[in-house]
Amino acid sequence: MKRWLKWIAAVVLIALLAAGVLRALSARKASKEALEAQQAMQKTQASLALSAKDIVAVRMLELTQGLEISGPLKAVNSAFVKAKVAGELQGMTLREGDYVKAGQVLGRVDPSEYLSRTKQAQQQAQSAKAQVEIAQRSFDNNRSLVEQGFISKTALETSASSLASAQANFQAAQAAADVAGKSLEDTFLRAPIAGQIAQRLAQPGERVAIEARILEVVDLSRLELEANLSAADSMAVKVGQTARLTVEGAPQPLTAKVARINPSAVAGSRAVLAYLSLDSSLGLRQGLFAQGLLATGAARALALPLSAVRTDKPQPYVQLIKDGKVVHATVTIGARGEAQGQTMVAIGNITEGAEVISGTVGPVREGTLVKRNQGAK
Repeated sequence: MKRWLKWIAAVVLIALLAAGVLRALSARKASKEALEAQQAMQKTQASLALSAKDIVAVRMLELTQGLEISGPLKAVNSAFVKAKVAGELQGMTLREGDYVKAGQVLGRVDPSEYLSRTKQAQQQAQSAKAQVEIAQRSFDNNRSLVEQGFISKTALETSASSLASAQANFQAAQAAADVAGKSLEDTFLRAPIAGQIAQRLAQPGERVAIEARILEVVDLSRLELEANLSAADSMAVKVGQTARLTVEGAPQPLTAKVARINPSAVAGSRAVLAYLSLDSSLGLRQGLFAQGLLATGAARALALPLSAVRTDKPQPYVQLIKDGKVVHATVTIGARGEAQGQTMVAIGNITEGAEVISGTVGPVREGTLVKRNQGAK
């Protein structure tokens, strides 16, 4: 009898334990279902407030296609003032930024030595000229005597040879005087072009050698960009094509036009140089760095700003606004180009007029409600 009581007590205990486990499992399931329901409700009720600038529309645009170019600005006309004679530099007071005119005297090399040489050559020329006059008188006298029969023709020929030699000596002395005069004139340093002083490479009192660089003069009335193009890219570039450039220091983008294309490639790199002229009235300076897009063609297509296309998934996609919610739509990407002052990209698998969240907003969970701030269409 006692054994049956033990069995009944064990069965009751097991039944109670089983009931407790079932209640615990049921409570856990109910809690999980409640949590999932709460998360689903929160997901459904999550919203994003957007302004007009946070939304871009897919539009049919004319995309300007081209090449990325960059390079320094250079003056079309620039020149170095070099010493044509050696000597001590004198009288140069101009500094960087000063304006000069073509032919203006900028300084001088000490002329003392060249002045003495010029005087010496001139005196030698005068001496040679006096010898010519003596030989000429002797020849005239001998010719008269020959005509009268007092001397032979051989004496006249000798006199003629002496006259010719004296004339040659005079011409040589006169040429030497001209060379000395030219050296004296070369002591003046003159501006080869009108412009501004860009560099002063020597100081007054310094002794300079022949061909030494003294000053650099640049003419800022005509500036151009020197762009390096690859051999393949250069085939699409033509004279007259335009480019939109950003120049350091300039408040707005600038327009440039291809003025010339070098017919030869650079040795070694095989790059082709293209020269784009810029408006010189903008206060630009030589040496500033510029970069931009050189237009080589155009294409019409449905387009969006490149920043609006997201690539954090295996396939590129955009964040569409559809029925007041965010929808992730996979798109195909086409040609890139410039339009409306920014980089655009042709888009496929999307309709014209569709509204897309701008790239500045960042990633948004699919299904998020969208609320438009006042002013957003």
